[in-house]
Amino acid sequence: MKSLFLATAAVAAFAAAPALAQEPVGSVGLTYSDSQIEFGGLDAESDSYALDGVVAVPAFGRWTFTAAANASQTDDGADDDTAFTGTAHLTTLAGSDLRIGGFVGASDYADETALTAGAEVQKYLGSATLTGVVAYTSADDSDVDAWSVGADAAFYVMPNLRLNAGIGYVTADAAGFDVDGMTYGAGAEYQIGGTPFSVTAGYSHADVEDIDVDTVSVGLRYSFGGGLQARDRAGAALPGSGVMGLLGAL
Repeated sequence: MKSLFLATAAVAAFAAAPALAQEPVGSVGLTYSDSQIEFGGLDAESDSYALDGVVAVPAFGRWTFTAAANASQTDDGADDDTAFTGTAHLTTLAGSDLRIGGFVGASDYADETALTAGAEVQKYLGSATLTGVVAYTSADDSDVDAWSVGADAAFYVMPNLRLNAGIGYVTADAAGFDVDGMTYGAGAEYQIGGTPFSVTAGYSHADVEDIDVDTVSVGLRYSFGGGLQARDRAGAALPGSGVMGLLGAL
């Protein structure tokens, strides 16, 4: 499928990064998530495991190429579903503290294929990073066309402790019906002193029409090329793949 091809291409770019530049910056992480789902008075629960990787390398001039890939397995008690997502970003620095650019992505979940394109911006402050994204997603198999916007603020309490909070909104035409959704969440990442490893934790809430999803996650991450804030500054913490997450509820 087209999405699997693009996701494979993203993984290939991730693996080939050292050949593209001398100083790639990025991370690889493993995450466990537990989701509580409420729909029409009914409750359900799902567990998922995800393996993801992201790498940013200088492309040309002030431009940076970033590739990200994610593979996850979800068990809702009735079925096991595997999802693959890949994104490719091209961004540039405007001055010393503003990164702007765009991305394309593909996601395959439960035999549904979604393609996404969008624009993104990051503002770097002394101890914070502000991020904004707008994207268009099309999933032909389920007849979904969606626009989404999102914003995130990350604060570095210490060089090795990152706290963030974000919010997103999506409006979609799903098989002729108008669907609106909102997500918000918060997270933390702590890098263990003297090591490239960090632990992560997060909470998110998604409200899509009559569906409410609360998700708690924990994870372990390995960084290369720099620490937490270095990943931000290098373009290795860009948004993009997350805009397709709401499609599971649609």
